[in-house]
Amino acid sequence: MATFAELGLSEPLLDALRAVGYESPSPIQEQTIPALLEGRDVIGQAQTGTGKTAAFGLPMIQFVDPDDQDVQALVLTPTRELCIQVTQALRAYGAGKGVNPVAVFGGAPIRTQQAQLKEGGQIVVGTVGRVLDLISRHSLMLHSCRYLVLDEADEMLALGFLEDVEKILSLTPGGRQTALFSATMPPEIRALADRHLYDPETIKVKSATLTIDTVEQFFVEVGARDKNDMLARVLESERPDQAIVFVRTKIRCDQLYRTLRDRGMNVKALHGDMSQGSRDGVMLSFKSGRLPILVATDVAARGLDISSVTHVINFDVPTSPDVYVHRIGRTGRVGRWGRAIMFVEPRQKRELEAIEKNANTTIAPWSEGAKTAPVPVVERPRRHSKPHDDPAAAPVNGDGAYVKLIASGGRAAGLVEADLIHAVASGAGLDGEAIRNVRLLEHFALLEVPAADVQRVTGSVSGTEVSGHTLRLEPARS
Repeated sequence: MATFAELGLSEPLLDALRAVGYESPSPIQEQTIPALLEGRDVIGQAQTGTGKTAAFGLPMIQFVDPDDQDVQALVLTPTRELCIQVTQALRAYGAGKGVNPVAVFGGAPIRTQQAQLKEGGQIVVGTVGRVLDLISRHSLMLHSCRYLVLDEADEMLALGFLEDVEKILSLTPGGRQTALFSATMPPEIRALADRHLYDPETIKVKSATLTIDTVEQFFVEVGARDKNDMLARVLESERPDQAIVFVRTKIRCDQLYRTLRDRGMNVKALHGDMSQGSRDGVMLSFKSGRLPILVATDVAARGLDISSVTHVINFDVPTSPDVYVHRIGRTGRVGRWGRAIMFVEPRQKRELEAIEKNANTTIAPWSEGAKTAPVPVVERPRRHSKPHDDPAAAPVNGDGAYVKLIASGGRAAGLVEADLIHAVASGAGLDGEAIRNVRLLEHFALLEVPAADVQRVTGSVSGTEVSGHTLRLEPARS
């Protein structure tokens, strides 16, 4: 496996990666970054959670000029949740270079976003509807946009945004560099790529699949400020024989070690900045069983292969499903049972879902009262219709109006179409035939019900348990 430096990234970006704790590239990063740095167009077929944001974001940040205040790069996303997540990641990567991305999405004051754009933003991350709105108000100018990313293009298609995406593409320079990422490649997305990408390099990446059936897996939802106290609570409750607590960065490793030590726990740290003698001493203590708790980074823990580890705690969410699989594989060895517990901040629920989906596993709440993921908020697709038309309610087959609903949970939550239809039909007292155009996506589902039954469906079906997932339904509008 190559290092980030070997991929051709500049020193400020390498410093940023070290600061956020990225030590080695994921498969999609290793294949995509060199192609984008060479100026190639790219089609990336990869699931959420494989590291694709860094795959397209790092070359993007290396490409932009921080002294030029024009919009040089645009990332289009299907939902505001993904928009915010991508913006946060790009902001972390670009901090050392002085690049500060601007997020634009519906449901937030447009004047605030207009002001941010007026102050300058070399990179704009936005949902399709809000980007078009800002373009129509002359607040977002794309004449200098030389780098364009379509993220989760198949979900844009499912939500009816493809026509608007085409319009945005037509407003960008013809010589731009384009990257398209999609978990699946339906014909419409392939046709879009054929029309707008030039001789693209196609990259397909599959995540590791979890095969360990001797590890019980749990997650704890916890705010960033409460993680230290929650870790102490988990350790006191679980009473592990031996536990490895994984963190992303060396600084966090030292801080957490001191916190646990000051609480009276027998704990040591293990990371790459320690001398070889110190590292050897810690590893000997842990392998001999004298040390019950080890706080470690991924790279430092590579040499550990200990059958007596009973617990793996992911204090920081792993950067990819592959890292998750590798980490928790350090327990449950040699026919023994192990327990893996992951700390998930509220903003990281999407990453949890991606790990479950791509590692083909189920992670249960560690304690009672875990919150259900909210319904993703998507913007209303634009339609070329009369002003009084309601895009959410359109005639279907000439026998009355239907309304498109969005349901929390999709393939990642283990939902299947038949179960979703049954839950809606039985919960709202509908005939199953009245539920149409059911479409399961990775993180949510779309379906259509008669307009007259919308209030009854959303009121009576929301909160229903389906395959261990709590449904939340609402009309697919902003």
